[in-house]
Amino acid sequence: MTHLDRCDEAGRRWLTEAIATVEADANRSADTHLLPFPLPRAWGIDLYLKDESVHPTGSLKHRLARSLFLYGLCNGWIGRDTTVVEASSGSTAVSEAYFARMLGLPFIAVMPASTSPEKIAQIEFQGGRCHLVEDPAKVVIEARWLAEDTGGHYMDQFTYAERATDWRGNNNIAESIYAQLALERHPVPAWVVVGAGTGGTSATIGRYARYRRLPTKLCVVDPENSAFYPAWQAGDWSVRTDRGSRIEGIGRPGVEPSFLPSVVDRMVQVPDAASLAAMRAGSAVLGRRVGGSTGTNLWGAFGLIAEMRAAGRTGSVVTLICDPGDRYADTYYSDEWVAAQGLDLAPHRAAVDRFLTDGAWPG
Repeated sequence: MTHLDRCDEAGRRWLTEAIATVEADANRSADTHLLPFPLPRAWGIDLYLKDESVHPTGSLKHRLARSLFLYGLCNGWIGRDTTVVEASSGSTAVSEAYFARMLGLPFIAVMPASTSPEKIAQIEFQGGRCHLVEDPAKVVIEARWLAEDTGGHYMDQFTYAERATDWRGNNNIAESIYAQLALERHPVPAWVVVGAGTGGTSATIGRYARYRRLPTKLCVVDPENSAFYPAWQAGDWSVRTDRGSRIEGIGRPGVEPSFLPSVVDRMVQVPDAASLAAMRAGSAVLGRRVGGSTGTNLWGAFGLIAEMRAAGRTGSVVTLICDPGDRYADTYYSDEWVAAQGLDLAPHRAAVDRFLTDGAWPG
């Protein structure tokens, strides 16, 4: 009898140690906080922000990067000499660079040339190398080519985000949200509001709510130039915009495989000026700067809360602080940059300020 033995004992030992190393990161990283956003208590509606910016790499993508590395390791795609390549606008790359350095692996981030300098610096600080692409629509193609050229592994967050995370529990973001709400006056949220970059977070939360037989509805907010909302509106998942999103971390020129529209109850398209206005207003209320995608989330959450108030409903709404605002000092928080983009924040800021005062929302 002939035996074909592909076992590399040294490689298997490295793999065992690598998985233990990545899991240890999860074990020593405390869960992220669920912060109440101050609204008049008499409204009977509470808003909470899951603060993903406190992860070791500063964003929601830390969870995803950890899951993708474990998925790649356990599938045999990542070995002791593998160059890891990812297509990312920044935050996922920062987190993946962190885990790659932890495992002693080279990491290359392929990203739009317009990515904020602060994010590029953070990737390089974590030991990663940045490969910048002028056309944002070609980032994924370039990443695939680069992985092939280096003999490395393309992580492909846009395909594997929804399957790399255990959506039934095991300390995922959805399980954490419900556990942290357990002692609140409205422990089961009426709505959870998230943006979509890969679609992995919305898939995890939507699946978890159904698995636990909970009445929570899922709202996905989408920025300008993204394909998710027009595809949802048309019921055509082949829709493409072929343009990059100004709101880093969310929005894609095409609908990614990780996005599961069947678990989404509503989609809202948010103008970029509205995202930045809500970001700045939310930062003023919280006393700390948050990123642009958090502003997109807040705009969507404020609209839902106003709708609930108008219908005489009470309950809770949960959304996310995706990353800190210090990554965008030269862009979203720069009046010069905003003006150069042709964005007028004033009417949207007035709408948010009025909502925070009397709960009214633009019809």
